[in-house]
Amino acid sequence: MSLWDAILGRQTLPKANTEKLFAISTAQVTLEVDLRLKSAGKAGICFKPVGSSDFADVGQELEELLHAGASASNTKARAAKDSFGFQWVVLEDEDFEDLVVGLHLTFQTLEEKGFGSQLLSAVFKFGDADGRPAYWIYNYKRGLFYPFVPTSQGHERDNPAELHMRSVMEKELPIDPQLERWFPMWDMPL
Repeated sequence: MSLWDAILGRQTLPKANTEKLFAISTAQVTLEVDLRLKSAGKAGICFKPVGSSDFADVGQELEELLHAGASASNTKARAAKDSFGFQWVVLEDEDFEDLVVGLHLTFQTLEEKGFGSQLLSAVFKFGDADGRPAYWIYNYKRGLFYPFVPTSQGHERDNPAELHMRSVMEKELPIDPQLERWFPMWDMPL
């Protein structure tokens, strides 16, 4: 932070550590064995929409990168928008590590092009033995994960399931200790 930022009361967010995203690759075995969560083969990055032509150019470059990588890894990529107006890059691949690498590549590309401030989160979709969805959300700004388990009752959460997921995974993933920052993400295009 510069002297002028301090005087004017502006804060500079620290650069996110996207390398922490790779922790979920090594945690996959524990997710499957201890929590009985299996990857749904879908993941995505959520970001705030930007209307600039620069962003359209980055979107085109990102699409080309993802499609080039997809030919080597069979990862499918698509752009989507949720009901709240946020933009998404959604990846689909049965190989979980390819999903993680694809999301990391997307984060890096957007950061390098100056859109790091627009990035919000990465989301990994899982399913339990009964087919109910469960998600691990990587908060881009904080560099931490947290669980999100919606119920079938509209916009309600299964808080006991989320706390159980945290207790099992806290040694494997950098989990956000502040529960009030475990924001629900409804109507995801995953």
